[in-house]
Amino acid sequence: MRIEDRMRIFQIYTQTANTSKVEKKKERIFTDKIEISSEARDFQAILNAIKLTPDVREEKVNEIKKKIDSGIYNISGRDVVEKLIREYKASKKSE
Repeated sequence: MRIEDRMRIFQIYTQTANTSKVEKKKERIFTDKIEISSEARDFQAILNAIKLTPDVREEKVNEIKKKIDSGIYNISGRDVVEKLIREYKASKKSE
């Protein structure tokens, strides 16, 4: 097979070779941004204060232990029952 029309082939080749190149657009660099409301900051401060507060008031516990050891800590059964009833009712309300 012989190709006779070399000029036509050359034109086709140069037309496809001269296609315009697409320029790359500069990439935009986006950074994430977060804004924390003043209410959220207040909430975080309160939460941190709560975390730093001990669950048990050791001075109170030590005082009661001393009273028990010395035999001067007396609490009435009525006070215990009333406290148990209050706690029970409070737990039922929260359910």
